[in-house]
Amino acid sequence: QVQLVESGGGLVQAGASLRLSCAASDRTFSTHIMAWFRQAPGKEREFVAAIAWLGGSPSYSDSVKGRFTISRDNAKNTVYLQMNSLKPEHTGVYYCAGKRTGWDKHYDQLTYDTWGPGTQVTVSS
Repeated sequence: QVQLVESGGGLVQAGASLRLSCAASDRTFSTHIMAWFRQAPGKEREFVAAIAWLGGSPSYSDSVKGRFTISRDNAKNTVYLQMNSLKPEHTGVYYCAGKRTGWDKHYDQLTYDTWGPGTQVTVSS
């Protein structure tokens, strides 16, 4: 099974940018639908963005649309989340997730079978 490891989190001020990376352990990653989820303190984990295995048309939650960009480099077995103009409400643990089933319900964490350990993003005001 593919293993995922996130990196790139940290503490930044509001308005700053961060790029998260998620490295997969093997090339089967290229056939996975990949997504980012976020869990804010005291809240449930929520969908942020997803991208199909060929890149296609990514999907975003309304809260990050126009501000975050998901992309992938299958040659490097890596998926990215570029986060611009960060706000304190973007604070949380960001998880990378993958699945080999279809695009259907790509926003539903229950459909993902592979998860990274998460990376903390903290945005100060």
